[in-house]
Amino acid sequence: MKTEVLNDIKKTEAEYQSMISAAQEEKKKRHSQAELEADNLITKAQSNAEQYKKLKLEEARHQAALKHAEILKNGNQRAAALREKGEKNLSKAVQLLVLRFKEQLHVQA
Repeated sequence: MKTEVLNDIKKTEAEYQSMISAAQEEKKKRHSQAELEADNLITKAQSNAEQYKKLKLEEARHQAALKHAEILKNGNQRAAALREKGEKNLSKAVQLLVLRFKEQLHVQA
């Protein structure tokens, strides 16, 4: 009877050792899976951040191009307005210049 009890105890210990080993293996497996999943999430987050950065840079370039075009348009409009205003006064300016030139000729003569 003692032998049977001892054999049962040894058998039970062996089963528990087997269960503990299996639990430890499961723990290692789950830990590895968790690390892999974390790495995948980090990689995905970095990729999303890169895409977001590229999108924002593209939007900023587009806004800068629109502002540049608007500035050029306004500059060209102002230049055209100044040119038109100058052309209106051109004949008067030429007459004044000729008049002053004639005055200078008469003063020196």
